[in-house]
Amino acid sequence: MATYQEFIQQNEDRDGVRCSWNLWPSSRLEATRLVVPVSCLYTPLKERPDLPPVQYEPILCSRANCKAVLNPLCQVDFRAKIWACNFCFQRNSFPPSYAGISEVNQPAELMPQFSTIEYIVQRGPPTPLIFLYVVDTCLEEEDLQALKESLQMSLSLLPPNALVGLITFGRMIQVHELSCEGIAKSYVFRGTKELTAKQIQEMLGLMKPATSGQQGKPLAPHDAAASCIFLQPVQAVDMNLTDILGELQRDPWPVPQGKRPLRSTGIALSIAIGLLEGTFPNTGARVMLFTGGPPTQGPGMVVGDELKTPIRSWHDIQKDNARHLKKATKYYEALANRAAVNGHSVDIYACALDQTGLLEMKCLSNLTGGHIVMGDSFNTSLFKQTFQRVFSKDYNGEFRMAFGGTLEVKTSRELKISGAIGPCVSLNTKGPCVSDNEMGVGGTCQWKICSLTPATTLALYFEVVNQHNAPIPQGGRGAIQFVTQYQHSNTQRRIRVTTIARNWADAQSQIQHIESSFDQEASAVLMARLGVFRAESEEGPDVLRWLDRQLIRLCQKFGQFNKDDSNSFRLSESLSLYPQFMFHLRRSPFLQVFNNSPDESSYYRHHFVCQDLTQSLIMIQPILYSYSFYGPPEPVLLDSSSILPDRILLMDTFFQLVIFHGETIAQWRKAGYQEMAEYENFKQLLQAPLDDAQEILQTRFPMPRYIDTEHGGSQARFLLSKVNPSQTHNNLYAWVRNMIFFKCIIKYKYIYNNFIHYI
Repeated sequence: MATYQEFIQQNEDRDGVRCSWNLWPSSRLEATRLVVPVSCLYTPLKERPDLPPVQYEPILCSRANCKAVLNPLCQVDFRAKIWACNFCFQRNSFPPSYAGISEVNQPAELMPQFSTIEYIVQRGPPTPLIFLYVVDTCLEEEDLQALKESLQMSLSLLPPNALVGLITFGRMIQVHELSCEGIAKSYVFRGTKELTAKQIQEMLGLMKPATSGQQGKPLAPHDAAASCIFLQPVQAVDMNLTDILGELQRDPWPVPQGKRPLRSTGIALSIAIGLLEGTFPNTGARVMLFTGGPPTQGPGMVVGDELKTPIRSWHDIQKDNARHLKKATKYYEALANRAAVNGHSVDIYACALDQTGLLEMKCLSNLTGGHIVMGDSFNTSLFKQTFQRVFSKDYNGEFRMAFGGTLEVKTSRELKISGAIGPCVSLNTKGPCVSDNEMGVGGTCQWKICSLTPATTLALYFEVVNQHNAPIPQGGRGAIQFVTQYQHSNTQRRIRVTTIARNWADAQSQIQHIESSFDQEASAVLMARLGVFRAESEEGPDVLRWLDRQLIRLCQKFGQFNKDDSNSFRLSESLSLYPQFMFHLRRSPFLQVFNNSPDESSYYRHHFVCQDLTQSLIMIQPILYSYSFYGPPEPVLLDSSSILPDRILLMDTFFQLVIFHGETIAQWRKAGYQEMAEYENFKQLLQAPLDDAQEILQTRFPMPRYIDTEHGGSQARFLLSKVNPSQTHNNLYAWVRNMIFFKCIIKYKYIYNNFIHYI
């Protein structure tokens, strides 16, 4: 029989699902006592080369409020050609096309290995991919030139039939006409005047002309798309658009000394979203914003144009001294909701040495599944390679991106859905499986995901509703079905269906089995997402206290100890790493804002709630590898005791990749020993971490900041800020662990006060 670890890995590889508990408590009361909720991480588009899509549509349950998809857990009567839904137990007939099925001739959706299956939807016309560039021209000349080159490069990576558009902005906004031959033409808008979607569409000619006594009406989507001179196929305008980009100049409006350039970012985004609303509603599209500074005029402005007025800091926000924060945030949230309703995602590429307003604009990407990339300049390899990776392709030569997705979750009657946390918005679809107890984005069983990648992962939380006095029959199983509909990058509509099941267990008699089924890695990420979600609306210390209480309750439930002996505390192997993850989480930039600007915190949190489990764990607890003459590279503790003179360390925090040379190694390197033939082994030692780092740099999105430093170097702070200072605090790891465990023994109030004090 497979161990739980093997079972968990098999399920993740096959279905892209990791559950917090792999045996579910059979009552609401017992589920509450387990502290970590019944929940899971789900990666809808997890790459599976062995999963070719089938060329027909799924069979649905005939009950109106169920509509579950036929799956391997359904009971099938092959003689009568009837199947029973495993969610509502409705008996359904197979369609005539299934007349030939039998026990030895089963369709793919009934085979156990196809608990995840993908269908191609044949109905409806194919829709092209749409990319609308929104470019800030208030950049320094060197930055603007580098950005133009990157944009020109990206045109060669787009499919010939993809539609592309260009909007540039500074003090004024220009919507460029791409089908114009010879002289360049554009529509110019003021950056201070707020316009409705209807006004934008009228000005751009996307409305039918008004007749006597009647107002102008929007064109039908296919008419608007066909006549749209602002969105054209790449193959038709490649040369023209390349020329327009090449001739782009800096914003011509003079910038007086002591002033910031006037950027009308808010209106530029409003026009971009209004343009797509009028031409391609309910169609997958990307608005790609490239900005080099904060919005300084018009709706959505973040800071005034006076340089003597600094952009808001955390201190200003806490003192309610951020003048534009609430109004700007409200404006961008309205834009984000408009984009999300139509399935359009918004990417933000913000490159500047100062803040660019990501805190206010983050909802544009958070709600629509867009990318956020933050850097110092558009002229760095970090931006150039990250932007190129947006257009990376899979093993079939197709983009690793999908559009206009919706996720629907169905559960068996003992479970209800509490909510989801990730790059999604609620579709406000009520149903019998929706819980009143909301966690994350709740009150619905369907969510819109405007843009997906193979790494996009949602955290889903459930509530066990079965009462304590109504036992579930022995051997009963609870089931969850995820139905993801989306537009593939090859323009096909597809439906991916994943159905999972877990056994119910009586927590009174089978608590050890439930404990063994605990997935501490998934649980750490699931609880961290809840903490990050709460941090958006609650004070930082309150979130930390909540996390601490959850950890203490879990240790009280499953820890074993002798009274008055803190060293005797033990957790089973399935829970032993969980406190360590929580310790690193509370020190992480997702919950701690000290030494991070509001924009940086928004950037870190955005990526944390989008990435899959492996990358999320690296963000919570960075990986540290040691290279030495004494053997192959090995993982070491994230502790100052791992920093030794004759070692090279490679630390991966997801956002940074740090190579640190110990004192002796650094001296040898400065002396040039690696250039001498007799020290070939030293040269190989120096090269080993560089090769491993290069492997990570080639695959990660966004590309991490690469740092090569040594003992005593100024950039060594990136490593020192992450490791535990055990050499000065008498082995902090053991001390913290003992403090946590000891406090689990005594009364809560005493535990809480002391725990917070010492941590």
